[in-house]
Amino acid sequence: MSQPYIVPPCHEEVEILFEDDFLLLINKPSGLLSVPGRLPQNKDCMITRIQRDYPTATVAHRLDLDTSGLMMVPLCRDVHADLTRQFQAKAISKSYTALLWGDIAEDGSIDLPIACDWERRPRQKICAQQGKPSLTHYQVLERHGDRTRVLLKPVTGRSHQLRIHSREIGHPILGCDLYAHDEALAAAPRLMLHATTLKFTHPLSGEVFDWHCPPPF
Repeated sequence: MSQPYIVPPCHEEVEILFEDDFLLLINKPSGLLSVPGRLPQNKDCMITRIQRDYPTATVAHRLDLDTSGLMMVPLCRDVHADLTRQFQAKAISKSYTALLWGDIAEDGSIDLPIACDWERRPRQKICAQQGKPSLTHYQVLERHGDRTRVLLKPVTGRSHQLRIHSREIGHPILGCDLYAHDEALAAAPRLMLHATTLKFTHPLSGEVFDWHCPPPF
C-alpha cells in the first residue's frame, strides 16, 4: 500500500468563470485538491478556498488533484440535488483535452472495466471480473511528432478513467505520475489533462449551459 502523500502547496488561484445566486462555474488549477485530504497537511483544496467567500458552497463532482479545468459548484441544497440527478441520468456531458504519448492513427473508443487496485491505492486497474463498466471516446485533434492532442469524452465517470484507459491503448497522458512510463512522465511538467467543456441544464432557470475553458497547455 502506498504511503500517505502530502500535497505540495498550490499557489495558483481558483478562477471563477460564472456566478449567480445558485451556482458557480470555476476553473480549478492543476495541483489543487477538489476536497480536503485525510491528512491535516492536505486541507487546502478547491472547496475550502471557495467557501471563504461563498460559505454555502458544496461539491457536486470532483477533478483529480493534477487535473485542471471546469467544475460546477452549487451554492444551495436544491441545486446540488438537481445536479446530482443530472449526473445520475447522464444528462451532463464533459470533455477533456489531453496530450498523449505517441502517434494515434484515428478516433476511437476504449471500453475496459475498471476496479480499485487495493494493494497500490490510489491506483486503479483493468479487471474483467471485478471492474465496473467504463467507456471513453476519443477524438484526435493534432499530432506533434511523438505526441497527440486528443479530446477525451468519458461516458462513465470512474476514478482515473482517462488516465488508465489512455495507458491501456499504449498512449499514456504526458506527465502522469501513476500510469505513464518514464519517458511520458518526463515529457511534461504536469499532468496534461484539462476539463475543457461542460454541458448541463441550470437547475432553476432551465437554461442549457455549454461552457468551454481552453487548456493552459
